[in-house]
Amino acid sequence: MDDGQPSYKLNPEKTELLWSGSRYTLCKLGKEVVGQLSTSALTPSRLAVIYDSLELSCMSSDLSLEKHVSVVSAACFFHLRQIRRVRQSLDAESAATLFHAFVTSRVDYCNAVLAGSPKVTTDKLQRVMNSAARVVNNTRKFDSGLSRLLHNELHWLDVADRVFKHAVLVYRCLHGTAQLYMMESRTQTADVVNRQHLRSAIQRKMIVPCYRLDSYGRRCFAVAGPSTWNSLPDSLRDSALTLSIFRRQLKTHFLRNIDETYLAH
Repeated sequence: MDDGQPSYKLNPEKTELLWSGSRYTLCKLGKEVVGQLSTSALTPSRLAVIYDSLELSCMSSDLSLEKHVSVVSAACFFHLRQIRRVRQSLDAESAATLFHAFVTSRVDYCNAVLAGSPKVTTDKLQRVMNSAARVVNNTRKFDSGLSRLLHNELHWLDVADRVFKHAVLVYRCLHGTAQLYMMESRTQTADVVNRQHLRSAIQRKMIVPCYRLDSYGRRCFAVAGPSTWNSLPDSLRDSALTLSIFRRQLKTHFLRNIDETYLAH
């Protein structure tokens, strides 16, 4: 029926169908699922993460990040071996520059999707950071003082703490500089009428929506973003902070927490 609205047709050669869900539900769909859209048949594809510099792709049919982390780790260790070969001809500053160019850029690429990932997954990338710290400072594998070298001397965060983009994204949402769909997914406690007199409203905290699955729902930005923001100290939730100062104080906050944890053990 022609209702006066313009009609659109999909180009099957440029359109892909992505099934997302848990490993169990995807197994029930079968391997040869075909979706019918209009008169064109589309074959479902799997999630692909593309690296512009290496042109690598890692595929996962269940949205798992294990293969993604394995590919990133392999690429980083390859470049670390190349840097180690010429390390004696470089000073510490030059070695750190090479590290940031070839290793950090890969570890930090799309690392927001690693928020809430199991420790066994992030540990692979943490081993990359540990090896890089030893290469930059020209120390041997079994030398002691790795934590001091990593945090106090190089001021590098652990992989689990490097995933602080959620806090930065929430900051942008609160200051109106984020994408519209992200700004719509957050709600401050002060914006809810019956909660405006709560302490959390004065502290500029956000409402964490309910979720069903701990493996998926807890890791989406609508949940992980407010959760990360609410865990920050009151001084970091100050609306007067500029973005550059917020980033700097955020890193200092994570490094201080690492030092306190290290001293406690």
